[in-house]
Amino acid sequence: MDGFWDFVGSYWWLVFPLSGIVGGWAGGVRRWDERRRRDKIEMYRLRYGAEKTAAESEEALTGEIERTLSAHTETERRWLDYELDAVKVLEFPVMTDMREQVTIDFHRARRDAENLRPDDPAELRDRRLLDRYREAVREYQLTFDVAEREAKRRRASDLSAEERRAVDRAKKLLAIADDAGATTSERQSAYRRAMKELEGILVLPDAATAAIEQRIAGELGTGHRPDRERPSG
Repeated sequence: MDGFWDFVGSYWWLVFPLSGIVGGWAGGVRRWDERRRRDKIEMYRLRYGAEKTAAESEEALTGEIERTLSAHTETERRWLDYELDAVKVLEFPVMTDMREQVTIDFHRARRDAENLRPDDPAELRDRRLLDRYREAVREYQLTFDVAEREAKRRRASDLSAEERRAVDRAKKLLAIADDAGATTSERQSAYRRAMKELEGILVLPDAATAAIEQRIAGELGTGHRPDRERPSG
């Protein structure tokens, strides 16, 4: 031990360069440790940031699918308000008149959207399928809005005065046919007379007439449709 201190005493001047070396080595260790710490933090951020981004992307996709399906369902509900309501059809005949281009356009768009709607919504997680379906639904919404605006603008203005009077009579008769408070015979008679009034003027959608007939038949408890008068000729 005395030899060591004798050495240090004899070569004290080596303390300064050695301390620099040791200090530099220690500083290098600290810097390396700091870099390693920062690298770990960055790796953590990238890993969990990517997972968070993926989760947010999946959530956004789910929301887009739900909004598109909801928009389709709502547009279909709006159409069924006409399809199943005979009186409403008589008020806005353009909505069911397949001679009108606006009506043809929205029915075509309706068919296209329905064909692209999958039975399992999970299929729409395929972005290509979702994009096609979403565009079809937008076209359905747009063409339906155009047809409805035109129908409300024109109402029954394309009919002659006599035809409008016949349609008005048919509306009143259909109201009786759909009145659960009327007798069955009254309802059946009113229904037949309404159909007679509309002959050669307007054709009600099958769904609308079937709905009325089903309600009348339900009153009888038979499930049979009321007899229609056959058109003459």
